[in-house]
Amino acid sequence: MGYNVAGMDVQEDNIAEQAPGSVGIVRPRTVTLFAPPDVLHLECGRTLGPIEVTYETYGELNAERSNAVLVFHALTGDAHMAGRHSPDDRKCGWWDMMVGPGKGLDTSKYFCICANILGGCRGTTGPSSINPETGKPWGLDFPVITVEDMVKVQKALIDHLGITQLLGVIGGSMGGMLVLEWIVRYPETVRAAIMVATTPRLNAQSIAFDAVGRNAILADPNFKWGQYHGGLPPESGLSIARMVGHITYLSEQGMHEKFGRQLRKAERYSYDFTNEFSVETYLDYQGRAFVERFDANSYLYITKAMDYYDLAARQGSLEAAMRPVRADCLVISLSGDWLFPPKASRQIVDALLANDKAVSYSELNSPHGHDAFLLEPQVLGRLIGGFLANAAGQPVLAGTVNQEPYQQPAAVQTAWARQRIDHERMTDLIEPGSRVLDLGCGRGVLLSRLMRHKGVHGCGVEVEQEAICECVERGLSVVDLDVEAELSSFASGSFDYVVLSQTLQTLHRPDVVLKEMVRIGRYGIVSFPNFVHWKPIVQMLLSGRTPVTENLPFWWYNTPNVRCLTIRDFEAFCRENHLRIRRRLPLIEGRREPIRFLPSIRAAEAIFVISRR
Repeated sequence: MGYNVAGMDVQEDNIAEQAPGSVGIVRPRTVTLFAPPDVLHLECGRTLGPIEVTYETYGELNAERSNAVLVFHALTGDAHMAGRHSPDDRKCGWWDMMVGPGKGLDTSKYFCICANILGGCRGTTGPSSINPETGKPWGLDFPVITVEDMVKVQKALIDHLGITQLLGVIGGSMGGMLVLEWIVRYPETVRAAIMVATTPRLNAQSIAFDAVGRNAILADPNFKWGQYHGGLPPESGLSIARMVGHITYLSEQGMHEKFGRQLRKAERYSYDFTNEFSVETYLDYQGRAFVERFDANSYLYITKAMDYYDLAARQGSLEAAMRPVRADCLVISLSGDWLFPPKASRQIVDALLANDKAVSYSELNSPHGHDAFLLEPQVLGRLIGGFLANAAGQPVLAGTVNQEPYQQPAAVQTAWARQRIDHERMTDLIEPGSRVLDLGCGRGVLLSRLMRHKGVHGCGVEVEQEAICECVERGLSVVDLDVEAELSSFASGSFDYVVLSQTLQTLHRPDVVLKEMVRIGRYGIVSFPNFVHWKPIVQMLLSGRTPVTENLPFWWYNTPNVRCLTIRDFEAFCRENHLRIRRRLPLIEGRREPIRFLPSIRAAEAIFVISRR
């Protein structure tokens, strides 16, 4: 027996015949909200009510009502996120690969909710619904709606369910816009926010694609200015709109790999205007399938709402708009997404960082374009699952936050992987409760140590996908940025310490990074191997080959090191660039105390604390 929500038993009424990894059979529900006189005041100035909302739930709401996760669907989605409505259904819900026991949205832990948005055509009030004043479908008499209006309706649903604070809100594509609006409109009601492949506002290109789709619908002779119900719908126009939209969801690489220039049937051209290429047939199928499940008027209204949305416009800047945010945020972009490209997600991340908000960011490498948020369950599942687990106070890797040994990503693997003396000494150098930025943080071992032993507020910068996933699973904030080109995202003086641990020698522009470190933080702490340590020098003299040592464990052909610096080189650089050396710790293997006699050749490694003069 599940917990009772608004008079309905969640477990027995909503989910039946659960199979491993599946939520089984689900039953949608519909609730009436904003019944007059309690009407919804729309952004356009009109009112609307009553409003019916269709939604589905998965999992059980716990007794504290603290495990609820609200998921917003994309433009053409609906409330049916996972499972099947009947055993005969051919398809599962649109995010079935992500929702269920043991998946990213683990229904054995979380109570997941997904509702059809205002203006939709899958149960929630929209232009295909009956206008109570006329007894006929609204058509274009339906009021123009906005993303803000959609979020108000979703909030009313959560209130109806008796949930005062959500564990998380999640959305991809247009759903991410709803997440953005939620966290600034109702900041006190959510602990974690996850935005995937989204944008704070559409650019001109995206608006143009929406306009082409709408014009195709409006130009269809069967459209009849939206009053086509009871007759032939504008199938041709809606199909073309879907084709245009679907192209934007794919990527050039994905289309090349899937279709190329392959012909559908024949080996030679037919020299007519039939659909000959496989990609033509695919788009034709997508268009025909779409008109069977979606309403043309809803397409007009929802795309217009997306075009209107501009989070920055209300407050003058995106940075100002993000000030109310209280939730920890996870932003995920997709490398092959040209509809909402990674730079759009970076705008969100930069605005959150500028407001000193807790944010993690990952650019997922995928050939699938914008649709990758529906097609990459492994990495997305780890990121989403790890982030929610931390928000719930149960990090996935909670038991291993300071566990050694440590295997770093190959691209940044460094000396003393089994005993990081530099990590121990860096921990000694940092004051308790400080704000720390770790550049090239790997899997977060140093940050975890600092949080555990010094109670610091930390953020990591990393580019390796596996390392980012593990940081998120450890409950760390980490952003996917290039330390040599993208540190401008961090404001001057925003951290007490900026750490660069055994990474300096791998950089192409270490001078730029070092100057950025002392701009961002009060102090920079740098550790690097000393390339004139006597052991590799002797080894090279005796063997005539590039040395390989415990501290320099690479062959000449696979080393990530591109700079062979020494202790004296670094000291000279600081003098020439007006950087103040506050501490110098030359270290040898296995000893925590710095050496004093001949450190330039006896030290295998050095740690420097630097600042502006």
